[in-house]
Amino acid sequence: MGDYGATLPVLEEEKLIAAAQQIVKALQHKKDLTRDARKILADLGSQLSSITKVGEEEHDKLFGTEDTTEKSSELEEQLNIVQNKVMSWEVDQSVIWDCGQEYADDYLRSVDEARKLTERLESLRVDGDSKEDELLSRARQVLQIAMNRLEEEFTYLLVQNKQPFEPEHMSFRSNEDDEGSIASFGDDSVEDVVQRDSMSRHSEEYVVELVHPDVIPELRCIANLMFNSNYGRECSQAFINVRKDTLDDFLSILEADKLSVEDVLKLEWNSLNSKIRRWIRCMKIFVRVYLASEKWLSDQIFGEVDSVCFVESSKASILHLLKFAESVSIGPHQPEKLIRILDMYEVLSDLIPDIDVMYSDDAGLCVRTECQDILRSLAGCARTTFLEFENAVASSISANPFRGGGIHHLTKYVMNYMKTLMDYSKVLNELLKGDEEEDSVANSPDMRPDREEDNSNGSCYISPLAHYFRSFTSILECNLDDKSKLYKDESLGHLFLMNNIHYMAEKVKNSHDLRTILGDDWIRKHNWRFQQHAMNYERATWSSILSLLRDEGLQNPGSNSISKTLLKERLHSFYVAFDEVYKNQTGWSIPDCQLRDDLRISTSLKVIQAYRTFVGRHSNHISEKHIKYSADDLENFLLDLFEGSPRSLHGSHRGK
Repeated sequence: MGDYGATLPVLEEEKLIAAAQQIVKALQHKKDLTRDARKILADLGSQLSSITKVGEEEHDKLFGTEDTTEKSSELEEQLNIVQNKVMSWEVDQSVIWDCGQEYADDYLRSVDEARKLTERLESLRVDGDSKEDELLSRARQVLQIAMNRLEEEFTYLLVQNKQPFEPEHMSFRSNEDDEGSIASFGDDSVEDVVQRDSMSRHSEEYVVELVHPDVIPELRCIANLMFNSNYGRECSQAFINVRKDTLDDFLSILEADKLSVEDVLKLEWNSLNSKIRRWIRCMKIFVRVYLASEKWLSDQIFGEVDSVCFVESSKASILHLLKFAESVSIGPHQPEKLIRILDMYEVLSDLIPDIDVMYSDDAGLCVRTECQDILRSLAGCARTTFLEFENAVASSISANPFRGGGIHHLTKYVMNYMKTLMDYSKVLNELLKGDEEEDSVANSPDMRPDREEDNSNGSCYISPLAHYFRSFTSILECNLDDKSKLYKDESLGHLFLMNNIHYMAEKVKNSHDLRTILGDDWIRKHNWRFQQHAMNYERATWSSILSLLRDEGLQNPGSNSISKTLLKERLHSFYVAFDEVYKNQTGWSIPDCQLRDDLRISTSLKVIQAYRTFVGRHSNHISEKHIKYSADDLENFLLDLFEGSPRSLHGSHRGK
């Protein structure tokens, strides 16, 4: 008796729940309800149904199993109602979600009822009961038909509500914003946004709406129902198929060509360079914006029930992009590729933390592993290419002398290459660790780079990059020295070395980064070297000519008197020699204006003073007609030297 009395409150509660369900059903048929209101009522109806099921189970525990025939009859009636609703849409073939929210909600309730009936029949099934077996078979069939339909509707909603992704014109949803509001960045390009995010080390994460936000709750309801009905795999696959195609479309928008390894290796450098630059831009946008958005969309729809969808839908696309980087890394180690390879390495290295977070579970292991493998491959390629540059400088052989003795293109290439590499000094020092013998370098006076003191223990640290840059310049100087020997004129050889070493010194002096790594001692040493070559040029060019303006050998035999004939011949030889220098050295080149003026002034001081002294001392013995040029003429002629345009005096006379 006590037991029976205890059930009275339960029965009253069941009546209350039944009444609430009737109210919910009545409200749901009102036509003026908003979508949010209908959603709330649908959720409430589902909760009431769940409570009813729990109540029924408790009731069965108290009273035992009810009459099987009576229960089967009741379940059959419910199944007939659900089956009619489900099959009516199979006949209609209309898109349910296009017909209105009330129809969609009603269909979802019917399918949920089919799910519950199937579970109930499975729990009540008794072996050998043909009636219950028949009902269970029908229920499963209805549920499968409904699941197939929901899969189609799910796919339809994803496709029809897909939002265009335009990298140049888009707004971003900040995941740090509690309300998930959309933030517009005005005239900022997507590159500005991802770069800003990179510099702040991911302080913000931006996503875009890849699917219209209004339909996401509907997609989530369908997904939850399908997963609860043990059709999660079908739902996931539908999502994967649609989003995989969308990801492929987006890569096409970013012009990320699908190239095989063989295709990449066949590309000329200009084409490959262009594709690498495009890859760098594509990777930043794809990972920081598009994949982040794709992950957000997957999480919004599936939540905790499925974390594999995002991985499976995006894996092929990210691996496709990584494959290009791998193809580049296994190509020939040409020095001109180094900057782009370092760019790729830095970009991938910077993106790996983002990728690791998005592919953090077991399903994403293959992506994480591939990223690390390709990063190592790029690192190896960059290291080898950098070291190959040294060999390329050393093996640059010329068969002919460089015209005019100017700045050789190899000198410009090496110095500008080094200056550009300073932007990558941090990563290069990391990649080059262990490749140099620091102790031997530190003890070598000619190869010792600047050292940075470690204040903690007073020791000196020599960076790998400093070592290699010293090596590069030393090898370049050896190469230039070999090239200078190709000149038949010793003077031009010295002028060539002066020009090139001066260029190297100025390049380092005017670059803060190069000056820091090579040091002021290096600059002073090379200033001294190019000045030595300037002095050697003057000596080789003018020593023999200025010797003609000395008094030795001008006396008549057996007398101290000056021989006018010898004096005339001496002046004539000087003019011939000067004309020859003028003809040759106006075609020689000193590109640096200051260096050119300095050498002209230095030469002029020596030549003009010697000429004035000589002519002035022997003016009584020299006829006016034998003086071809005045001192002012010679001074003006010397200003024509080193312009790179050969000229001839053609017997010019100061009086003409």
